[in-house]
Formats: sequence, structure tokens, C-alpha cells
Amino acid sequence: MTRRTERLGELFREEISAVIANGLKDPRVGMATISRVEVTEDLSYAKISTSVLGTEKEKADTIIGLNRSAGFIRGVLFKTNKMRHMPQLQFVLDEGIDHSLRVQKILHEISVADQSAKKAQGDSSEQASEGSKGDKR
Repeated sequence: MTRRTERLGELFREEISAVIANGLKDPRVGMATISRVEVTEDLSYAKISTSVLGTEKEKADTIIGLNRSAGFIRGVLFKTNKMRHMPQLQFVLDEGIDHSLRVQKILHEISVADQSAKKAQGDSSEQASEGSKGDKR
């Protein structure tokens, strides 16, 4: 990506987020957050990574609703930005946040299991040392 496409991607991310929050009336669109916008070098396409809170059905419905509203969103972007050509918008589900939450949960479970194993090991070593003290008497 060039510097220009990065700047446009960031600008589109902010403006699309505002449109979703304020101007979109599609009931299928739930709690959606635009995480990243990748604009092609020739400015013909923009892939919009969207993270959605909810069930799998709500996520799918939100992506469908956003893709159906892409023409409206594109029109709003065209009015606010003075560009000769506005890229086609494609919304895709960003699973990065869900993936990081799953990894974090697994790491937490491992940490808890490790702490309980160390505690159990410490308790058994204390009992063994107390037993050896009792044998010296």
C-alpha cells in the first residue's frame, strides 16, 4: 500500500464508522466496528474489515446488511470527499478480535491450571518435609 491509499483507508474508516453509527437505518446492521480499510492501488476497490458483536447469525446478517447498503455508503463518501472515482466497497467479517479473545481465554486457562499445579506441588513438598522432620525425633 502506498501512503495515499493508507491515508484514504483511514479516512474511509472514520467516515464509514460515522455513517454506520448515525445514518444507516438497516435493521440487520448490529454492533459493527470498522477495524481496517484496504484500498487498492488503482482506487477501484476498498475491502472493509468489520468486527461484529453477537451470534454467528447476527454477524452474517450485519455483513449482508452492510454489503446491501454499500451503494448508499459509497454515495455519502462521494459527497463528503472530492474524488473523481470512488472505490467499490466490500464488507468482510474481521475475525481477528474473536481469535484474540479465544487465545486470551486459552492462555488464562493454562495460567490457572499452572498455578493450581504449583500450589498442589508446594503442598505435597511441605507435607513431605514435615514428615521427615517427624522421623528425626
